[in-house]
Amino acid sequence: MLAYILRRLLLILPTLLGIMVVNFVVIQAAPGGPVQKMISQIKGQSAGALGRVTGGGGELLPTGGQQGGGEGSAGRYRGAQGLDPAFIKELERQYGFDKPAWQRFLKMVGDYARFDFGRSYFRDQSVIDLVRQKLPVSISLGVWTTLLTYLISIPLGIRKAVRDGTPFDVWTSGVIIVGYAVPSFLFALLLVILFAGGSYLQWFPLRGLVSEGFWSLSWYGKVLDYLWHMVLPITALVIGSFASLAMLTKNSFLEEINKQYVLTARAKGLTEGRVLYGHVFRNAMLIVIAGFPAAFVGVLFTGSLLVELIFSLDGLGLLGYEAALNRDYPLVFGTLWIFSIVGLVLKLISDLTYVLIDPRIDFEGRAA
Repeated sequence: MLAYILRRLLLILPTLLGIMVVNFVVIQAAPGGPVQKMISQIKGQSAGALGRVTGGGGELLPTGGQQGGGEGSAGRYRGAQGLDPAFIKELERQYGFDKPAWQRFLKMVGDYARFDFGRSYFRDQSVIDLVRQKLPVSISLGVWTTLLTYLISIPLGIRKAVRDGTPFDVWTSGVIIVGYAVPSFLFALLLVILFAGGSYLQWFPLRGLVSEGFWSLSWYGKVLDYLWHMVLPITALVIGSFASLAMLTKNSFLEEINKQYVLTARAKGLTEGRVLYGHVFRNAMLIVIAGFPAAFVGVLFTGSLLVELIFSLDGLGLLGYEAALNRDYPLVFGTLWIFSIVGLVLKLISDLTYVLIDPRIDFEGRAA
């Protein structure tokens, strides 16, 4: 097993490089970029604002950064008419676009290998500091949503499989269909209207991860305040996430229950609980576990974007969205690098969990 783990860890490197190459090429083809955006801002500002952009002394701000997509020469920038060509060239130098794309890519990968992600173009902070600031919100949403989704979906799916075709199965299927059909952000809006002072009750806060006086509270007061703020966004995300997992669990159990080894176990006089959780559970849970990394990474980094907007939670989803809008390439590629590493490591952990659930699986033997 150790040899298999080492091979998978080594495979992460070319996989990560491939992800970065594909996304870098896509960015090359995308219109616009940080230079174009800065030109548009300058053209829309007064001469005094231009002085602030150039730092009042000819030094262009913001500085730093070598990542990015393809930008043409100054003459090809839309809206650049009337600006000094030397000024455009200096903008390109400041953003790193005075070098060919392949040189920018190699420099980016070299910096990222040293965990040097550069500075955000439009926030003037290091990428790693920005990610660190947003992590508490995204970890809170990701961990609680994934945990509650699995705690609800797996028991519900098992019970639906055992009572397949009964009234319980029918009405819970109706609830699941509604949960699957309605997006999380619509549930979030409904919860705001009903319970956050929208039109009816005001039981829960509308914005933020904690209250303003959070640090003056006792330790249990901090815990209660944090949970109080998490109730509505987590509820919205769980309602929109548990449906597909519950049906996947049910179908997996139904497929296993009808197999010969289950009939043999029952014929030997084993209790229903022993049959379900001692024999069926391990085999049925394999396909459910396979989707864990994607579910967790999706909620942690991207799936909660609209919920973050509705509840004013400044997390990684919102950070990535704003970076894409602003063509903030250091932030886009830096977060992509971090997210990809996390996803690949979680995928490895998921595969290793297979062995814990079903010792018959031997990845190392299959590789040999």
